[in-house]
Amino acid sequence: MDITAFAGMVAEKFGVFNINPLADHFRSTEPAYLDRFRSSLEKARSHIVDFGLGGREFYSADAQTRQEAIEYGRKWIDVAGVIGSPSVRQHIRGKRGVKPDVETAAQTLGKLAEYGSKRNIVINLENDNPVAEDPFFLVNVIEKVNNPYLRGLPDFGNSLPGHDAAYNQRAVGAMLDHAFNMCHVKDIMEADGKHYVVDLPALFQLAKQRRFRGYFSMECEAEAEDPFAGTKRLINATLQNLS
Repeated sequence: MDITAFAGMVAEKFGVFNINPLADHFRSTEPAYLDRFRSSLEKARSHIVDFGLGGREFYSADAQTRQEAIEYGRKWIDVAGVIGSPSVRQHIRGKRGVKPDVETAAQTLGKLAEYGSKRNIVINLENDNPVAEDPFFLVNVIEKVNNPYLRGLPDFGNSLPGHDAAYNQRAVGAMLDHAFNMCHVKDIMEADGKHYVVDLPALFQLAKQRRFRGYFSMECEAEAEDPFAGTKRLINATLQNLS
């Protein structure tokens, strides 16, 4: 499926009129293609709530690598402005054996946040990779930068593998304290051959306590489950927990 058909499919199958696409799904960034994508949103009566980008090395010891990460982010921030996304989700990538560096990451991501501020596009950081995107590392970076255009995007399940429910709740809570407009909802995690169950009621209650007022994005990650059925189940669980 081309990304230009995605909003219509989501609206038809799920009755949802907000989407969270990925940059990797765009076949082109040429104006004609982006116009076609925007037209598809209008036709579906939908809009973008966040725009996911690929990972780049923002705390690399190599200055050229860090500059390339900034340029990558700037390119897609510009695209986000064209297609109407209020934010981008910028992932951080690191090399094996290299410890995440708060100071270097803050200096680099601070420049990206400054660029985003000039275009009114927020940069979200997600607790995804267990090392390069450790939730407490991300919080330290966000607080170091201290720019409202660099924020957190809590994922309900990504910090559960290798830890327990109490750790996951602390991680999500720390991210919620810096959240702007997005949370990722999943109830199951498959990692390293293990199966983890997310305590959705506890995490939705935490989001209420932290007064989160953004969007919840569904992420069905049960490997043996049909993704359409899994997504519908997550939507129903979300609505039940928000009622």
